[in-house]
Amino acid sequence: MGEEIQYSHFNKSDYQQFTSHLKEETALLKSWFDNQQFSCASLTAGYELEAWLINQTGKPVAINEAFLEQANNKLLSPELAKFNIELNVEPALLSHKVLSTFENKLNNLWQQCSNAADSLDANILGIGILPTLEDNDLTLKNISLLDRYKALNEQVLRHRNGVEIELNISGIQHLQLSHQDVMLEAAATSLQIHIQVPQALAARYYNASVLLSAPMVAVSTNSPCLFGRRLWQETRIPIFEQAVPTGGYGGAASGPIHRVSFGSDYVRESLYECFQENLDHFPVLLPVHYQTAKNKVKYLRLHNGTIWRWNRPLIGFDEDGTPHLRIEHRVCAAAPTTIDNIANIAFYYGLVHYYATAEIPAELTMPFAEAKNNFYRAAQLGLKYKTRWFSKKTDTLQKIILDKLLLEAETGLYKLGINQQDSQRYLGVIEQRVAQNKTGSQWQLNFLNAHKNNRTQLTLNYLKNQMSGLPVHEWDFETCN
Repeated sequence: MGEEIQYSHFNKSDYQQFTSHLKEETALLKSWFDNQQFSCASLTAGYELEAWLINQTGKPVAINEAFLEQANNKLLSPELAKFNIELNVEPALLSHKVLSTFENKLNNLWQQCSNAADSLDANILGIGILPTLEDNDLTLKNISLLDRYKALNEQVLRHRNGVEIELNISGIQHLQLSHQDVMLEAAATSLQIHIQVPQALAARYYNASVLLSAPMVAVSTNSPCLFGRRLWQETRIPIFEQAVPTGGYGGAASGPIHRVSFGSDYVRESLYECFQENLDHFPVLLPVHYQTAKNKVKYLRLHNGTIWRWNRPLIGFDEDGTPHLRIEHRVCAAAPTTIDNIANIAFYYGLVHYYATAEIPAELTMPFAEAKNNFYRAAQLGLKYKTRWFSKKTDTLQKIILDKLLLEAETGLYKLGINQQDSQRYLGVIEQRVAQNKTGSQWQLNFLNAHKNNRTQLTLNYLKNQMSGLPVHEWDFETCN
């Protein structure tokens, strides 16, 4: 969905033509898998980071078009709402000093964004859900001026026969409301971690990403509230799943097949299974026309881009045109600071490599249903969620991370050839955050408790702390002047 489309309105023949192309490209993709035609390049890292534009009082400000023109950087792009943007990084080999390189590049890009925002009397903020966001901010007057977003909104509503979108979240408190468009999706911003993998190991890395989603979402929570209601530790998860509530064929939006989901199972043989499921179970949402060769699989990639598994397989191409496989790990919220984001990335890469290369595949021991339950409960309860992690004993994720997962992540980073000083630095941030139970979400909740639920004060203090560059576990609760 990152690519702009040509759109006015779609008709029946558009859907028929798109489906025909999609079937052809899915068959071609199967031949690539059958004949081992994907890139064998070394593991490659990358990420996408979404952020907010806010005014001097901490409210969202719908200026991403002016902001992007001012910043003038190809690594920046608009998001669904005019008050959101996305920051990207050039992919790099997953080895040696890639993590500290990512930190330096993100710091530099963030500073450029901060300068561009400042010139517009605004600020850039990295957080899962903006505390000052109100329901009336999420209307079509604030949708970004791109055809793909207009088309997405119209087609989701068409698939729902015009029925309003219902948001119903039970957490610490309860929130229920209805919406006439998909703008609820813009309430949540995330860190999406990419890993390019060789075909022979792709299924292992995918399944490892799935089962690791629970500790990853727990360690990175930064979205405890929406519209002033305290909900889940990571409220982004139910928001996004309910914001695009159109599912599979035959009204399956209310059944087991959802466009935003944890997925239906581990893959058994290859990532092709996900793309076959895309074809079999999900109606075409954006039936655009492309004037490109079939081997660019543009129809297949766009269709896949309208299906948001929390771990999403992607097809891309190396510089020489060879197709490659990537996994997009989507469970983390945008973190409080650059070092928190890079620490989350380091934790994921270490763990996923450790589990994907283990002699006995972990997914054979942890059933998919258990991995799925762990994910949603961890999103709801955070580090305090209790589970069995390849053990007969039940412990909190906080203890499991401190006693087991940090060592496994360190081992994984070592096997990847990651600089040892970098590994210790970023995993040290995770260790302190978890030991103190001071995730972004918990810091926000503690601040609200100390300051009578003042969301504006929370946002401005969060911004001040973010600008300090300190990881969230070192933040204080002093208020802004």
